[in-house]
Amino acid sequence: MIRSKTDDVKQPERPRLRDIMGPGLITGASDDDPSGIGTYSQAGAQFGFGLAWTLIITYPLMAAVQEISARIGRVTGRGIAGNLKTYYPAWLLNVIVGLLVIANIINIGADLGAMGSALQLLIGGPALLYVAGFAVISCLLEIFVRYSRYVSVLKYLTLAVLSYVVTVFVVGVPWGDVLRAIVLPPLSFDKNYILIVVGVLGTTISPYLFFWQAEEEVEEEQENPKKAPLVEQPKQARNEFYRIRLDTYVGMGLSNLVALFIMLTTAVTLGAHGVTNIQSSSQAAEALRPIAGPFAFALFACGIIGTGLLALPVLAGSAAYALGEARRWPVGLAKKAGRAKAFYGTIAVATLIGCAMNFTPIDPIQALFVSAVINGIVAGPVMVTMMLMTHRRDIMGGFTLPPVLTILGWVATGAMILSIAALAIVSFV
Repeated sequence: MIRSKTDDVKQPERPRLRDIMGPGLITGASDDDPSGIGTYSQAGAQFGFGLAWTLIITYPLMAAVQEISARIGRVTGRGIAGNLKTYYPAWLLNVIVGLLVIANIINIGADLGAMGSALQLLIGGPALLYVAGFAVISCLLEIFVRYSRYVSVLKYLTLAVLSYVVTVFVVGVPWGDVLRAIVLPPLSFDKNYILIVVGVLGTTISPYLFFWQAEEEVEEEQENPKKAPLVEQPKQARNEFYRIRLDTYVGMGLSNLVALFIMLTTAVTLGAHGVTNIQSSSQAAEALRPIAGPFAFALFACGIIGTGLLALPVLAGSAAYALGEARRWPVGLAKKAGRAKAFYGTIAVATLIGCAMNFTPIDPIQALFVSAVINGIVAGPVMVTMMLMTHRRDIMGGFTLPPVLTILGWVATGAMILSIAALAIVSFV
């Protein structure tokens, strides 16, 4: 029996909403996950407006890196792991993918824990039950809901980050002081200051985001019969690169704007009242209640849950994409579960292991530190490899990187390597 091409994909066709914004928007919003919220909250609580400059500086760098990731997927028709598998040594692929999967699982566990705690703060009840519930819901949606509808759900979940925009105006911010801190930042060589700067950089530029956005470009191309990898259909390049750039720069702009607002919110509330030791996003939400009032607290806590629901599938999905391409499994959220069992199995196992971490004595804060170190170790070689990859004509055809992207990409790569070196130095001093 001849099987049609559509037998392997979930039906029916995707809604037109996806044509407005796509992988860049989802990737950017997912970067403000509960773990990231904890980092930005600590920055605001401990240093006030003093680190607001980091989110201005990192914006062009993270946007450039994500555009480079998207170009790799759209031009070649493969994700980053798929290109590593084809053109680079197996040991490099295995090390990168292995560390990525471990770091993502730890992040999933931390995000689930923060979401469970946030819901407990809002309605009471057992936090661990909520953790398990969020894990199951995320798995079921990612595995069994057709790709078109699921992507639409993810796009709507990006609205969750707007809760932090509202919170800023609820608590009130002296914008003149903020502008002064950005233009004339109070730089410091204090160990804690350096640690937070490294944390912000590692949160905004994370390996799982590279893998996710590249793979989602591949998904978008494969789902549209009018599209093909740009190495095969170069005439599509102009419109596609324009779409990628707009999508990515808007998505990353939203990500950094929300991160900035989280930092400002905690600076004028927690930091101004002497609450300077924030270990998690849920702790930040709880500390806000007596200082900023129940409305600001509720908005902040709801944002943790919403961004967590957005980040979980990105973390689990990027791990499954990377492992699947490395092992040459059928991969893709558009495929039916029966046609990509190993891919969807990886999503389920990664999510459930992350969930199980919350039922053990493992310290989630310490685990997040380990995850940050692993992400930093992975980011350096991945970014170097991506930059080299995008200048190889045997991979990119006639679509090697233009000069501006090349410069920004190497600056971002250098900044990430230096940040990990700084982290290593201050950790052992």
